[in-house]
Amino acid sequence: MEKHPEIQYLSREEIKKYQEKRLEGQLEYIAARSKFYREMFAENKIDWRKIRTLEDLSLLPVTTKKDLQVRNEDFRCVPPSEVIDYVTTSGTLGDPVIFTETEADLQHLAYNEQLSFTTAGCTRDDVMQLMTTIDRRFMAGLAYFLGARELGMGIVRVGNGIPELQWDTINRIHPTVGMAVPSFLMKIIAFAEDHGIDYHKSSMKKCICIGEALRDPKTFELNTLGRRIHEKWPELQLYSTYASTEMQHSYTDCQYFNGGHVQPELIIVEFLDENDRPVPEGEPGEVTVTTLGVTGMPLLRFKTGDVVYHFDEPCRCGRNTTRLGAVLGRKGQMIKFKGTTLYPPALYDVLDNIPGVVNYVVEVYTNDLGTDEVVVKVGTESPNPQFEKEIKDLFRAKVRVAPSVEFSSPELVNKIIFPAMSRKPVKFIDMR
Repeated sequence: MEKHPEIQYLSREEIKKYQEKRLEGQLEYIAARSKFYREMFAENKIDWRKIRTLEDLSLLPVTTKKDLQVRNEDFRCVPPSEVIDYVTTSGTLGDPVIFTETEADLQHLAYNEQLSFTTAGCTRDDVMQLMTTIDRRFMAGLAYFLGARELGMGIVRVGNGIPELQWDTINRIHPTVGMAVPSFLMKIIAFAEDHGIDYHKSSMKKCICIGEALRDPKTFELNTLGRRIHEKWPELQLYSTYASTEMQHSYTDCQYFNGGHVQPELIIVEFLDENDRPVPEGEPGEVTVTTLGVTGMPLLRFKTGDVVYHFDEPCRCGRNTTRLGAVLGRKGQMIKFKGTTLYPPALYDVLDNIPGVVNYVVEVYTNDLGTDEVVVKVGTESPNPQFEKEIKDLFRAKVRVAPSVEFSSPELVNKIIFPAMSRKPVKFIDMR
C-alpha cells in the first residue's frame, strides 16, 4: 500500500484534494464489488461517478449498524479465499457483526496503528506491554500488535487482567509503553501498593488507553478517572485512543493531549446530526466514516453511533488534521431521565469521584410510565443510608438528577462487569 504520513502536515486544502483522489478509487472499487452499495446506488438513482468532492458525499444515504446486521454478507467485496482474518464487533448495541479482513486490510490496520503510536510519541526504541486481549475475535488487540510490529517496537503480549503477571512482566522485561483500559491501571496500582512495588520507579513511562475516557470532551482536562490515575502515578503519561471495528481506524492523542488526530490518508470523517447534516465545531455530532483503502468490507458514510465534538484548527504539533474529543456517549445509549438528557460517561465521571465506591454498573429500563429509569448498582464495603444519600446528592450537584442506588458486594458487581464472553468491561446495561 502507498504510504503518505506527511499528508497530516500539509494544508487542509491539500489534505482535501488528496482524500478526494482516494475517494474516487474507493468508489470505483465498491461499485464493482459491493452488492449492498450497488443496490443502494440503483435504488436511489445515484451515479457514483459524479461524486468527486467531499461535499458530494452528502448525495449518498448513510449506512447504519442495522444495515450491517441485516445484510452483513452483502457488504463483503472479496471471495472467502481472499479472507485472512475474521473479527466481530463487540455487540454493545445489538448482535455482533462479522467483519472479514484481507491481507491488504491487515496491512492497513498495521499502518494505521503505526501512525497512531507515532502520534503518541512512540519509537522503535520502545517496548510495548499489551494489556488487551489479542483473541476472542477482537480486532483492536491484533491491530495494536501489528502496529507495534510495523513501527519496530518490542512487544510483550501479556493480555488483559492478572495484575501479578503484569508487574512480573514489567520487572522482568522493562517495557516503556503500556496499552490498557484506564480503569485497569487503577487495579495494577492497587496491586503494587498492596505488595510493596515502587511503581514510581518502573520502566513504564506512558500508557495508551482504550475503552474509557480520560479527558473532558471539550476542554481536554483530565476527567475524574484520568485525575485519579495521574495523582497516583504522575510519572505515567496518559494518551487516549478511540477506535471501532467498523471504522478499522483509530484516533490518538499527540503530546499536547487535545484530541485524537484523524489519519486522512486512511479515512474520511463527517460529524452529522440526527438529520444527517454536518454540525459545526462546538456542537456534538455523530462520527460518520468513509473508509479509504479497505478491501474486505469498505463502508460509505457509516454512522458509528458515537457522539463527539470535533476540532479543525491546526494543532501545536504541526498536524493540520481534524481532532476528535472523547466520546460523549453512544447515540443508542442516550438516556432521557426526569427531563435531563444524559450519556453513561457523565454518570461514570460522578461515580469515579466517590471514595467508597469500589466498582459499579449503570442499568437503564423503561418504567410503568414508559420513561427511562436509571439504577446504579454500587459495589462497596460500607453500604448504609447515609452513603446512599451522599451518592444521590453528588449526582444532583453534577448532573441535576439522582438515579436509584442499590448496594452490593464488589465481588458480585465485578461478576457483572466481566461476564465470561465479554472482551471489554460492561458498565452499562440497557434493558429498554
